This record gives sequence, structure tokens and C-alpha cells, in this order.
Amino acid sequence: METPKLVDIEQQTDGWVKKYVLKYEMPDGTMHDYHCATRRSVDEFRAGLERNARVSRAVMDGLQAPDEPFTPDAVCIVAKTPRDTLVMIREFRYPLNSWCVAFPAGLIDEGEDFATSAARELREETGYTLVVFVEAEKTCAPAREGNELIEVFELPIAGVRDFLDENELPIGTRAQLALELFALQA
Repeated sequence: METPKLVDIEQQTDGWVKKYVLKYEMPDGTMHDYHCATRRSVDEFRAGLERNARVSRAVMDGLQAPDEPFTPDAVCIVAKTPRDTLVMIREFRYPLNSWCVAFPAGLIDEGEDFATSAARELREETGYTLVVFVEAEKTCAPAREGNELIEVFELPIAGVRDFLDENELPIGTRAQLALELFALQA
């Protein structure tokens, strides 16, 4: 199967989130622009796209994928309490202009490993402490940034199916997928 070829990356905006236009040459020779946004610098973004292309080419050609580490820039925490509840949040999401149900999540700070970032984000957004990577206990008040509007709630695992059936707020994609898995096990 032929793959579009990345020809250029044009940065449109700078700031905390950067907007880029990816210029692709399609298999038939036509050009296609794709607009996207990321927190990564143009060099980091380009390096990640090039890494993905190498891995993708190897996989599509039936070869062993190169051992090139992928570096995530964010974490999502699915935390379970000793009471068999999941630590959930309702967060006002500006692009939706609505409250959204999600799991606590956030960016990995420079120099942090994945686990440290997960523990920090969980503590900052919810006041829960990572006891074991999958179990959390509320030990302090949240320490959110000024523009973060977050309401913490615990969702009993036994009630996940009912929650999914009755909830009327948008649910983040990662949260939806994880909750559907919990609902299947209940």
C-alpha cells in the first residue's frame, strides 16, 4: 500500500499549543495540506513524525519495526480507590464550551518520568495520592492552576454501566474507552 509522503511542515502559530500545516504528496502525485496542533516544537514534532514513518514503513513491509522509543508528552490516570471506585473528574473544556467527564490527565514536565508525572497530575487535579500505580487515596486539597475548572468525583465500579447510560455530559475518548471496559467486567 502506498503511503503519503511528508514534504514540509509549516508552523502557523506559536505558544503553548502550536498550529502546523503538514504538506503531503499523495501517492497519485497531488498535494494535500493537513492542519494539526501540538505542544511540541517543530523539531520535536518533525522527529516524531519521521520516527512514526520509519516504524510504519517497516510494519507495512512486514519487517521488524526499528527499536525507536516513543516519548509521550502526557499522562492519563485511571485510579481506583480501596472502596472500588474510580477517581473521575468533570472539567470545563474550553474547546467544547462544556463540562466534560474524564480521568485526571496532564502534561509530562521536562525531566519527569511517566510515573512521577502521573502522581503529580493526580495530586494537583484531585488531591489524591498515588499509593500504587492503580490505587489512590485522597490526602490533600487539589493544587490546580488558576484556569482549571475541575470537579472531582468517585464513580463506583459497579455503577459504571448505569453512569454511561445516564450521563449527559461529553466524555473524553480515553475515559469512554476505559469506562466501557470496566462496564464489561461488572
